[in-house]
Amino acid sequence: MLKTARFYARVARLLAVIGLGLALAAWVGLLERLGRSEMMATRQRLTRWFLARLAAALPFRVRVIGHVPGQPMLWVSNHVSWTDIPLLGAVAPLSFLSKAEVRAWPVAGWLAHKAGTLFIRRGSGDSGLVGQQLARHLGAGRHLLIFPEGTTTDGSLLKTFHSRLLTSAVETEVPVQPVAIRYLRDGQRDEVAPFIGEDDLLSHLVRLLRSDRVEVEIQLLEPIPSQGLSRTVLSQRAKSAVQRALFGEVENEALAA
Repeated sequence: MLKTARFYARVARLLAVIGLGLALAAWVGLLERLGRSEMMATRQRLTRWFLARLAAALPFRVRVIGHVPGQPMLWVSNHVSWTDIPLLGAVAPLSFLSKAEVRAWPVAGWLAHKAGTLFIRRGSGDSGLVGQQLARHLGAGRHLLIFPEGTTTDGSLLKTFHSRLLTSAVETEVPVQPVAIRYLRDGQRDEVAPFIGEDDLLSHLVRLLRSDRVEVEIQLLEPIPSQGLSRTVLSQRAKSAVQRALFGEVENEALAA
């Protein structure tokens, strides 16, 4: 009985937050139609405010380790779940690069679009155009977060970091901010939070809201200067930093510049 009541209370709170997000997104759309030309800074501030409330409506207890960088950086994180986005987006004003499929999600896709998310369609050949968008974003002095694995995992491993997604950091000489995120239950890897395989958003959300609180650890690691590095070496160093933070081991310690 208590768990059922808790579930419906969480659903009510989440729906209220989503309603707030829809109102904010509609307001941003109105400002755009009225001719406001530069909205990205406003979008980032409002997105952080909204994502902080969305994260608080989810059953997580978050601990952030490290310092938010003062200068604009390309944030590079491992990817476990769609919940990575509100949890990381609550830490700093960020824009995100996401797979195109998210744009089609009901409500969430529209909110992501209005928040300034950049979308990429895997295998469509538009990586060059996306790279230009990322470079312009970083060059304008804005934080940007990408998930270079290109997909989610269950949190037990890291997949290859696709180096082409780090080209923009090399071209603009913007440092990379490695981020390690993990979900823990009773000190062990949580199996509810990962959004993997054939999961759909609604089913995953219901399982999450029915579960007990999950501990989330977000580590902001030592930034990596990009000057003079190839995108391959930069991606290897970023992956090594995240690998060490999550698992205490590195596959390739010796990386040449």
